[in-house]
Amino acid sequence: MQRTFSAAAAYFGLVFSIGFILGTLRVLWVIPWLGEGPAVALELPVILIGSWLVCGWTMRRFSPDPALTARLALGGIAFAMLMAAEAVLGIVGFGRTLAEHLASYTRPLALLGLSGQIAFALFPALRR
Repeated sequence: MQRTFSAAAAYFGLVFSIGFILGTLRVLWVIPWLGEGPAVALELPVILIGSWLVCGWTMRRFSPDPALTARLALGGIAFAMLMAAEAVLGIVGFGRTLAEHLASYTRPLALLGLSGQIAFALFPALRR
C-alpha cells in the first residue's frame, strides 16, 4: 500500500505542477487571444498527454502492485489529491467559498475539465 500511495502522490504532484503551468498560460495568454472555450479545448489534450506520460514514468519508478484494484486505488488517491488541491487553490488563491468552487463544476467547460481529470484517474488502471 505504501508504494501505491507514494506513486499516487508523485503522479498527482507532477501532473498538478504541469496543470498549474498550463493553467497559468491559458489564463494569461490563450484566453485573451482565443476565448475561454477554445483555450480549454486546446489545453485538455496537452494535459492528458502529459498525464499519460507521467503515469507511465510513475508506474515504472514506483512499481506499484500490478493488480487492477491497486492501480484503481492509485488513480483514485491521485484524483482525491487533485480535487483537494483544486479546492484549496480556489478558496485560498481566488477567494471562493467551497460552495462556489463546487458550483463551478456545473459549467460546461468545467465539466470538460472534470472529464479530463477522470481520465487522469483512470490512466493508472490502463497503464502497466
